[in-house]
Amino acid sequence: MKRFAGYAAIFDHPDRGGDIVRKGAFARAAKAGLPLLWQHDQGRRIGFVERVEEDARGLRVIAQMDPQAPQVASGAGLSFGYRVRGKKHGTYRELTDLDLIEVSVVNHPMQPLARVLAVHPEKE
Repeated sequence: MKRFAGYAAIFDHPDRGGDIVRKGAFARAAKAGLPLLWQHDQGRRIGFVERVEEDARGLRVIAQMDPQAPQVASGAGLSFGYRVRGKKHGTYRELTDLDLIEVSVVNHPMQPLARVLAVHPEKE
């Protein structure tokens, strides 16, 4: 299986929809085993997320892709499916507490900085 690392969310930067994800928003998120989807389509599971962690930049993920998954390259967009548990309203909607449901490889991420950083080839 191919693996990749990247950021599904970037903290403190507004996305195209006017949301800002704050550090700590994913504190209760599962740390592994989430589905990896293609374009948020529940019918197109392309792998699973083997590791999730918040760092200073955002929500860093390491995922494994199924052999039949579409080709994914460094720079591909990432996104995440979620339910809001806590938020603040101001100039932007600040997301402070989220249930993480899935991570997706997408063509047009809401957060333009959320990207695949490195792709590791299949092990022989």
